[in-house]
Amino acid sequence: MLQLLRGKKSGLFVKIALVLITIGFSFFGIESYFVSNTNTSVAKVGSTEITQDQFRDRFNQYRQRMLQTMGPAADATFFAKPEVKRQMLDQIIDEQVLLDVNNKLGVTIPAARIRKEILEVPSFQNDGKFDSEQYKMVLSSQGMSPAGFEQRVRQDLGMRELPVQIASTALVTDAEVDTYLRLQDQRRDFRYVKLDKPAAPQNADISTADIEAYYKAHAADFMVPERVALDYIELDGSKLDVNLAPDDSALKDRYEKEKARFVSNEQRLASHILIKVDGKGNPADQKQALAKAQDIEKQLKEGKDFATLAKENSTDLGSKNTGGDLGWLDKGTTDEAFENALFALKKGELSAPVLSSEGYHIIELRDVRPGKTRSFDEVKPELTKAYADSERERVYAEKAGKLTDLAYQDPSTLEPAAKDLGLTVQKTALFARQGASEGVAANPAIAKAAFSDSVLVQNNNSDPIDLGPNHIAVVRIAEHKPATPIPLADVTDPVRGKIIAERIAKDAKAHAGALLAQLGNGQTLDQLAAAQKLKVEDQKGIGRDAATIDSALIKAAFSMPRPQHGNTSNQLVDLGGDSYALIQLDNVVDGDPSKLDAKTRQATRNTLMQGAGAAVAREFIAALRKETKITVSEDKLQDL
Repeated sequence: MLQLLRGKKSGLFVKIALVLITIGFSFFGIESYFVSNTNTSVAKVGSTEITQDQFRDRFNQYRQRMLQTMGPAADATFFAKPEVKRQMLDQIIDEQVLLDVNNKLGVTIPAARIRKEILEVPSFQNDGKFDSEQYKMVLSSQGMSPAGFEQRVRQDLGMRELPVQIASTALVTDAEVDTYLRLQDQRRDFRYVKLDKPAAPQNADISTADIEAYYKAHAADFMVPERVALDYIELDGSKLDVNLAPDDSALKDRYEKEKARFVSNEQRLASHILIKVDGKGNPADQKQALAKAQDIEKQLKEGKDFATLAKENSTDLGSKNTGGDLGWLDKGTTDEAFENALFALKKGELSAPVLSSEGYHIIELRDVRPGKTRSFDEVKPELTKAYADSERERVYAEKAGKLTDLAYQDPSTLEPAAKDLGLTVQKTALFARQGASEGVAANPAIAKAAFSDSVLVQNNNSDPIDLGPNHIAVVRIAEHKPATPIPLADVTDPVRGKIIAERIAKDAKAHAGALLAQLGNGQTLDQLAAAQKLKVEDQKGIGRDAATIDSALIKAAFSMPRPQHGNTSNQLVDLGGDSYALIQLDNVVDGDPSKLDAKTRQATRNTLMQGAGAAVAREFIAALRKETKITVSEDKLQDL
């Protein structure tokens, strides 16, 4: 109910519910009421709850991202699988465990790192340079403030900090690199014969009794599945008839109320040269860095080119190659000491060395862009769009609340709700539990609701079903057809075909197994091939990535034990479709690491270190989880 109330702010149903809640508070106390009735968490990590709303938001973001990536090939039913939901929940739990240990250990992310991360986001840039106006516009379009976004970046960096640092401790020895290269570049010689699928018998001896017995033993394979057809009302915010043309007076009133967000702060175009404090950062190290910074300052005052000295001396890899250019900067986007020095300069001035958490900066102020307030005419298109969006949201929320109320008031019909809201009760075709192939019933949430106890057994209207942003539906059963067996007379030929297919598969496997036994009892592959009138295929020096040979053969050849003392190794390979192959491994030649150059060895070492680092990081998180009390509400998770 509370989930319903969160999105619906008006209507009779909500008013009644609020009265009941108030009564509950007065009798039992607010605290006990919440404890016993409003637990909406799908998991609890230590003392932190992961609510259904939090999980739903993250899962919806993941689903939208995957659907956009996969395009038309996307299978929406994939996201209804319990294991997919659990995988996402485990990821959120891992993140919370890391945040908790960060708080315990006092791990913090310097403001300079947060700033660097933000400056490098492509969507915040124009012509490859950070643009503060673009930054604000992008965040505003997503309903975020700079402070909120910076907090999210801080949190994301914090969650990665310990795993990354721990992963960096992974070591890979020269011996491990050599072993990997020997295996990676290994070549194998093998021979094989293909055993094709046996032909179907022309006159298979299949009696009526065989057909009846198979039909009874596999009754579940010959059923018309349980199916339902639905009546449904669909409310789609994007299709609502809303007045989207406000008059100027309404827009001007909004402009005055929100004027602060149309004010651009003063910006400063700056360059800098950063001299990092080396060593352990003790006074001696700081003194050495300061001396170098002061020497650079002296050279600049003598007329040396700033950009040239930045390229030669700056330790800021992000700006070094562009002569120290930092682009246009707002207040609040840099280290406090750096910012104070920058905004104290006049155009064309240089700062003395400024100490920050990154080191000593020498700052050049190249230009100043005064702050200004955009006029009403300049922002009118933005205001109009914002008005349209909010108005559509308002109308949708009002109608969604009313639809919910009416669907609950009379759970035996959708007609009153449809009439009141000017909507049409639509109907689906019959579909089974896995959903339809198209239309509204192709949505897994619709199919799940249709076969729920409340809708299918109790014959009620469903709860509102979320179909996307500002898009819901309410359904009820229009027609129900239980599962029924298909008469044997209608499936006699398919049953006969299945019996024949099973016999062929059984004979093919038995025949292949018998030949493998003969190969192990003294017969050679050539003798077997001659007797069976088959061709022996000879493969020499085959690597793991061979593309012209059946991958099943490659996989088998590289899984077989190395032949010993001049003998061979033999194996039966299932090629699929009742086809097999007999494979004989003759020789194995390891790769020679000594023939590879240093660059290849280093690339291999990097690959192994990444894998080892990832494994160490996973073990670290697993250890943290063992030390943390974690509870998961599986029933709530699967209901989402």
